Amino acid sequence: MRIGELSARTDTSRRLLRYYEERGLIVSTRCANGYRDYAGNLVDRVLQIRGLLDAGLPTRLIKQILPCLDKPRVIYFPDATPEMIATLEEERDRMTERVRFLTRNRDAISEYLAAVKEYNLTGSAPPAP
Repeated sequence: MRIGELSARTDTSRRLLRYYEERGLIVSTRCANGYRDYAGNLVDRVLQIRGLLDAGLPTRLIKQILPCLDKPRVIYFPDATPEMIATLEEERDRMTERVRFLTRNRDAISEYLAAVKEYNLTGSAPPAP
């Protein structure tokens, strides 16, 4: 697929896709006319990259752990320096805390929605806690 289609399917700008390619996170082939051609499996890869970036991982670490996310999983140990392991542990712990925070907020919104729906059905507010 061409870059425009990959961009549309992943909601990622063309500029950002070219950046991912420069960083070695994704690869393309070149058509005879010089246009980039991307394999269909890169849709999932780009979404993985975006998720990892959103979680706060830098591209240099993402490049190292991307092979571990493939199926079947292939884990490369030679690149695992003590610094990389420490950084990944910190990132994992930060993500865990973020999941807790998001879960708490989701639950609060769910409670609010339930109360609003109950009020709309009955016309009376639920008892105060």
